[in-house]
Amino acid sequence: MAQRVFQLFYAWLFLLVSCSNATGADQYEEARLNMVKVIEANVRDTSFHINKKSLDPRVMTVMGRVERHKFVPHSEQSWAYANRPLPIGHGQTISQPYIVALMTDLISPDPGAKVLEIGTGSGYQAAVLAEMGAEVFTIEIIGPLATEASKRLQDLGYEQVKTRHGDGYYGWETEAPFDAIVVTAAADHVPPPLIRQLKPGGVMVIPVGSRFLVQQLVLVEKDDTGAVTTRQILPVRFVPLTGKH
Repeated sequence: MAQRVFQLFYAWLFLLVSCSNATGADQYEEARLNMVKVIEANVRDTSFHINKKSLDPRVMTVMGRVERHKFVPHSEQSWAYANRPLPIGHGQTISQPYIVALMTDLISPDPGAKVLEIGTGSGYQAAVLAEMGAEVFTIEIIGPLATEASKRLQDLGYEQVKTRHGDGYYGWETEAPFDAIVVTAAADHVPPPLIRQLKPGGVMVIPVGSRFLVQQLVLVEKDDTGAVTTRQILPVRFVPLTGKH
């Protein structure tokens, strides 16, 4: 009789834990879907600036799939799917989901595209690019963040992401040229080394401006002849690009 009671107790305990885990997973899934809806609303609200009323469906699918809560500190996980930047330590932030989606849409990487990211942070933007099918090379200037992001991306199975600790202003010359470049920190000008490392026909998206003035998200395009044009997309606010340049 006692053995039967213990069997029933452990069966009930297993069912309770399983339901709890399933509920947790459903909560995150629902939160991601709600985040996607908020991004879609943001796109409509800013359509005058970005000249479109919707983003690439591939981007929106990926935004609904990448688990943002795994890229923020445990203390911030309850806010992981809020459409806002969050602190990740060392004075840095993980970008607002709308901005991540917009920057990804602006470069629109095809599967197999070679993409350079400047400012790995926690690795979230790199994961989004990898889910788009890109081969990602990402540089982080803050050592502890670079180490943490590298391990996190490896643990999550993003083998097509190559990480490096260094000053992103100078790019990754040994791996150039790149089909696209994403810069996730604001510079007061577009770094010439990054322009040189952009493949003809390639695009770069970068916030330009100082910490205390209006920053603009800028789309840089290099045509097949190597001529470069720039276009301001919309006002943004990013942490500054740091380094000895």
